[in-house]
Amino acid sequence: MAVSRVSVIIPTFNRAHTLPRALDSVLGQTLQTDTIIVIDDGSTDETTQIVSDHYPDLTYIRQKNRGVSTARNKGIMMTDSDWVTFLDSDDEWFPEKLERQMTALEQQPEMKICHTDEIWIRNGKRVNPMKKHAKSGGWIFQKCLPLCCVSPSSVMIHRSLFDDVGLFDESLSVCEDYDLWLRIAARYSFLYISEKLTVKYGGHEDQLSRKHWGMDRFRIRALENILASKVLSNSDRKAAEAMLAEKTQIISQGALKRGKIWPSEKVST
Repeated sequence: MAVSRVSVIIPTFNRAHTLPRALDSVLGQTLQTDTIIVIDDGSTDETTQIVSDHYPDLTYIRQKNRGVSTARNKGIMMTDSDWVTFLDSDDEWFPEKLERQMTALEQQPEMKICHTDEIWIRNGKRVNPMKKHAKSGGWIFQKCLPLCCVSPSSVMIHRSLFDDVGLFDESLSVCEDYDLWLRIAARYSFLYISEKLTVKYGGHEDQLSRKHWGMDRFRIRALENILASKVLSNSDRKAAEAMLAEKTQIISQGALKRGKIWPSEKVST
């Protein structure tokens, strides 16, 4: 039986202070990876020097600052491994993360995407996610509609899915993961490992979610795109239409309060 190959793609931008933690968690995995690719999205800090001095065997690519979607997509196109994983450069994995996922996927070979539970750290303290953030498996399209319920740092994806649903949408400044999960969940069942194998850090000032008002603006675009794709079942389509109406009302009210121009303003990068 052939051994499946796994690639790890780590996009980063000015995260020299957290990137070593992420990289060490990959290098400490009990399952050997095929390729570790760091895509530096135009960092101006010490990222290049840190990778050169301490991680010379990794694949390190620099590009002009074009956003996390472009960085992830470049990594996907650079590898031909059977399975692709992502790790944000401020997150980390427990040592058994990849091995647990691969074992579960080998036991259910019909599954093409797997994600895990996670621990949340905010401003240095562990916090409990709210019920609306609860993870689950199976046909989760409708559970994905309110907000992003899959962490990029937790997934393992068979590369054939990208041929089917496409890559990350580079026109979305944020919520690019929400958009991709909708496209995948409309077509595929998700395998879920309830073990907390990923540590997700937040609360820092450079998070993208802090740079954009009205995150639902971008979710609305993702909903419009998935509805236009004509791939949804009747029940999923009705649920998506209802969510689109709800989010449009919420963001319109928010725009009025903030004195923002919406939806005519440009929201893509």
